[in-house]
Amino acid sequence: MNNPKYQLFKGGNTEFYFRLNAVNGQIILASEGYTTKAACLNGIESVKINAPYDERYDRREANNGQYYFVLQAANHQVIGMSEMYTTAAARENGIKAVMRDAPIGPVEDVS
Repeated sequence: MNNPKYQLFKGGNTEFYFRLNAVNGQIILASEGYTTKAACLNGIESVKINAPYDERYDRREANNGQYYFVLQAANHQVIGMSEMYTTAAARENGIKAVMRDAPIGPVEDVS
């Protein structure tokens, strides 16, 4: 088993991104693009701070009937989005995993 961790990487468009991997290696949260590595690291810190609070999760349903969530900062700015889930219960399990893993995950720079 892997430890939960953030992976920071540079996309093909030269922006920086992070993803949070759960203990099982699955990606449970992904960021939008950041123009600098420092801004991306700030995004990770924001996830660590906001992840424990249930009210920061916006539970959504996609047009195709799948479920996902968006993690927001206190100012309602989006700081991460989940993968798609086939059921609302699976989405709730994803939220629990982020709440559990995000505050303790180390950062691995793979850029």
